Amino acid sequence: MVTITQLLTFRRYLNLPIQYFLQRMVSTSPPKEVQSIRKWAEGDPTRRAKWWYSTFHTVTAMIGAGVLSLPYAMAYLGWGPGTMVLVLSWCMTLNTMWQMIQLHECVPGTRFDRYIDLGRYAFGPKLGGWVVLPQQLIVQVGCDIVYMVTGGKCLKKFMEIACTSCTQLRQSYWILIFGGTHFFLSQLPNFNSVAAVSLAAAVMSLSYSTIAWAGSLSHGQIDGVSYDYKSTSPTDFMFRVFNALGQISFAFAGHAVALEIQATIPSTPERPSKIPMWKGALGAYFINAICYFPVAMIGYWAFGQDVDDNVLMALKKPAWLIACANLMVVVHVIGSYQVYAMPVFDLLENMMIKRLNFPPGIALRLITRSTYVAFTLFIGVTFPFFGDLLGFFGGFGFAPTSYFLPSIMWLVIKKPKRFSLNWFINWGCIFVGVFIMMASTIGGLRNIIADASTYSFYT
Repeated sequence: MVTITQLLTFRRYLNLPIQYFLQRMVSTSPPKEVQSIRKWAEGDPTRRAKWWYSTFHTVTAMIGAGVLSLPYAMAYLGWGPGTMVLVLSWCMTLNTMWQMIQLHECVPGTRFDRYIDLGRYAFGPKLGGWVVLPQQLIVQVGCDIVYMVTGGKCLKKFMEIACTSCTQLRQSYWILIFGGTHFFLSQLPNFNSVAAVSLAAAVMSLSYSTIAWAGSLSHGQIDGVSYDYKSTSPTDFMFRVFNALGQISFAFAGHAVALEIQATIPSTPERPSKIPMWKGALGAYFINAICYFPVAMIGYWAFGQDVDDNVLMALKKPAWLIACANLMVVVHVIGSYQVYAMPVFDLLENMMIKRLNFPPGIALRLITRSTYVAFTLFIGVTFPFFGDLLGFFGGFGFAPTSYFLPSIMWLVIKKPKRFSLNWFINWGCIFVGVFIMMASTIGGLRNIIADASTYSFYT
């Protein structure tokens, strides 16, 4: 029998309310940590990931198609504003990543394994779902659509370089071929099962980013290179600048799956999951920096305002190296697609089980995941506007989840002192993030409409 003296001793050392111990004595229900583990067990039977798992999962989620468009964004922003936006985005999203990691276990004994779980705690059960879930789905589904387009384009480019005498297929066919691989890979059950794919993707991202900036450096400046702003009408230029902001925000992804990644890491009172997760995130952001800044700066330096929206497409020599780089992009976006799709699969399967009473098993997985892959494949084949898609999804989805939603939840949950440095930093992130979201969404949507008016579909 536990005495009052023992309870007071526990309270002194653990700083927990006495009601906690009374509930433990009279209740036979498991603690919230165990409940959280059981909830997560539907998609991930154990929390056994190491800190480096979070590094390559985050690298795979963050460094992707967006890095290749950074020189193109610089062409509309220019040296000064472009560099400033890149540095500001890197610092802001590192801060919001830290906030997400800290909030994962902000309630003792409870782990918020999904972005929507944290949103419901911060904003309430109903409002939280409406605030967070649409944004998270836009990020995850939008990424997968863009990766369909990127994978198909890079496969096409690889074959054009590797086999000049071969009959060239339409771009739509290459996107279909790339999408076909995901009908098989999507049947892998959980994050841990795609760890090897994610690791390979992270290595590929570092490799092709290096090839992109090293190839641009070796290529040198093109004849008559110009760093003036692109010649276009003032209205078109404004929308293109807005779209460039979205392309940069698209490059700083990863927050939409950060909590799902952290949920695979074990946690104890002595070593909470935020310690290895933050260690992994720092490693990911270091890799992010050595990929993003050289590609953006050197790519823009080499091609100026004439740079393509995918800098690899502008590089032609040495042919074998550029072919390898395009194949590396394909491998990387295969892994990235799966990282972003896993939370969506989990959501769809839970919905099918709870609302339609569909029995869990292989049949459920086959139907839901194949349907999702087919949907993203159809949209990717129909609207293969790489740069415009980056801007639209970057503004509409990534800006909220990466730039300002974590700061809003931090203000709601942690309640920092008004007018303190922490308070000002969070409100600064919110204002900048909202501006990027509005501007880049408008710019990306307008450019998609403008490009679609002159595009021949399914070519």
